[in-house]
Amino acid sequence: MEWNLFLKQLQKKNTIVFNAVKTFKMVKSDEHQITVLFPSDSAKAEFDKISREFFNHFKTKVHNFSIEILYQRDIENLKIEVMTKRKIFEKFAEKNPLLKDLDDLMRFDLT
Repeated sequence: MEWNLFLKQLQKKNTIVFNAVKTFKMVKSDEHQITVLFPSDSAKAEFDKISREFFNHFKTKVHNFSIEILYQRDIENLKIEVMTKRKIFEKFAEKNPLLKDLDDLMRFDLT
């Protein structure tokens, strides 16, 4: 919850850093350990700029100053794909090949 609250505040203060770290996930690994899942090294570099501020606030909030932070690359969230009308149509066309024939015939404008 604290991470989501911090992201909302960061979005107002610094949108560039917010966009870089919004896909980060915090997972409680152990009683005194948090794993930070990050998508790329460049995003982690942006996170390093704000991590001290966040973790100082977090440790104070939970009254636990012996928390260790582990960093792990999150391969699943490496790429956020933007779904365009063309990509949506192509996914439907994979399921129903008749849509591809209809597109060839009608020349849909899916831009």
